[in-house]
Parts: sequence; structure tokens; C-alpha cells
Amino acid sequence: MKVLITGGSGFIGSTLTDRLNRRGDRVVVIDNFATGRRDNLTARDNLTVVEGDIADPALVRQWAGDFRPDLIVHAAASYKDPDDWIGDARTNALGSAIVARAAKEFAVGRIVYFQTALCYGLKPLQQPIALDHPIVPGATSYAISKTAGEQYIALSGVDYVSFRLANAYGPRNLSGPLPTFFSRLKSGKDCFVMDTRRDFIFIEDMVDCVMGAVDGKGRGVYHISSGADFAIKELYDAVVKAMRLNMIKEVEVRPRHPDDAPTILLDPSRTQKDFGWRVKTPLAQGVSEAVAYYEKFGIAETYTHLRLPR
Repeated sequence: MKVLITGGSGFIGSTLTDRLNRRGDRVVVIDNFATGRRDNLTARDNLTVVEGDIADPALVRQWAGDFRPDLIVHAAASYKDPDDWIGDARTNALGSAIVARAAKEFAVGRIVYFQTALCYGLKPLQQPIALDHPIVPGATSYAISKTAGEQYIALSGVDYVSFRLANAYGPRNLSGPLPTFFSRLKSGKDCFVMDTRRDFIFIEDMVDCVMGAVDGKGRGVYHISSGADFAIKELYDAVVKAMRLNMIKEVEVRPRHPDDAPTILLDPSRTQKDFGWRVKTPLAQGVSEAVAYYEKFGIAETYTHLRLPR
């Protein structure tokens, strides 16, 4: 297959690129390296890496037209600064519109998109969250712009799968609590955890599911979710264990902010049915693999699309 991946040097995009290349698929990656790491992808015969911005319509049209991909995996996203509304809108909304129009113009067979579970808002009406839950993304710029992107993809009329994601983690991940815990513990700084629970999905399990969509499974909107939630303290404890640290005192557990959901748990039943997919990696194993990556490659910077509690 020929696959165009936006954001292909990032956490999800590069892991998927590796998987596609290993089985012989040809991949073109477009990435502006705002958050993606250049060392996530190594040179190989069936990979072309293009440095550029998906909000540049000429660039996207050029590669969609010249490469003629069988499908586009749209993994590019702006998320590094919760106050960068313009950057979020440019990449997540405008960029998605440009990708969707190019896919339509050049008869791309399918678009695979990644949406945030924050599209359901910070106070979901149900747990686990079903796919028919109301869309209420107004609490964050990231969720607003990613939801606009999903809607542009649907508007294009191109066959698509949009995955609404639990908290992905694993090697190459630079956002969320896990790399933050590692970075602070490595430098001897104190940590705290919020009294909340979240649904964590290991990156290789996630890519197993995405590969099904690449190969034609599914249509429309799905959740990628383990179907279980974990306390943030459980994640912290797994990081401490993987780093082989002997902590003198227990980590501080802070009460959640009134606007923060006690848990965000997605219902994966439609995905399990249509894709024949299940999570395989226990949290402790996934955390251990992530920590091994951080020990080898380091973490220069971590990101969040949410305001950090103080």
C-alpha cells in the first residue's frame, strides 16, 4: 500500500509508520516537527519524510497528487500549548480541512483520523462514555479544533474512520502524566497526583487497532479504549517501580479540580465487535517499556493540552 501520514514523526504517527514499513508498505510522512522528534524515524527505502505544514494547501495537494496514496492517516495535531488557540485552529481545523479536500480531489480511498475523548467535555454524562454521547468540546481549544477536524473529514464524503482515543502511552510519548512523572523523578523533583482515574492504552495495542482501519475494517466513529480505568496514583506507582526507585515518602494525592472529571472511560464495544480487537498489554508492562525508552533517549520537553493544576 501507499500511505500518507501527517504528523508521522510524532508518537502515534511514527509508531504506525514503523509498523507499515516493516510489512513493506510505502509511506510519505509530512511533519513540521513542532512536537515530533526527528529521531523517531530512521532512513529506509520505503519512507519519505517531508518537512512542512499541513496548513499549507499547496504542499498537501502536491504530495496527495504526486504520491497518490491509497489512504491518508491524519495524525498531525497541535497540542503543546493550551493557550495557542490560533495554532490549534490552524493545524487541527484548517489543516484537517485541507487534508480532507485533497483526499477528495485525488480520490484517496480512506482517511483515518484521531480525535480526543475531550470532545465529550470535562463532565461526561455517563461512564463508560458511549458513542452517542453528546459532543461538547467547548472546554478546551484542543477539543474544539480537533472536533472541527473530525467534522471536516466527515464532510468530505471520503470513506473514513475516526478514532476517539483514550490516553495513549508508551515509547516516544511526550505528553500526559507518565513522561512528566519520569522527568521529575529522574531529576529528583517532587511529584503529586490528582485524585482521578483515566483509561490508558498502550501504543502498540492502539496501532494493532489502527492497522485494521488501514486494511479496510470499520467505517465512521470508534473508540480506542482498554475498557478499564486506573487511578493516576497507580500509574505513578508503576513508573516508580519501573525506575527501581525507593521512595522515602508517599506521593501527595491532591483532590481533583471541580471542573475535572473523576474518570473518563470510553466504551470500546463497537471497536471490539467490528475490528475483533482487544487490549493485550498490562499497564505495568507498558509503563516499563516507556521508561526504558526514556532512559535511552531522554526527554527534553513534555507537553499538555490541558492547564496544569497548581
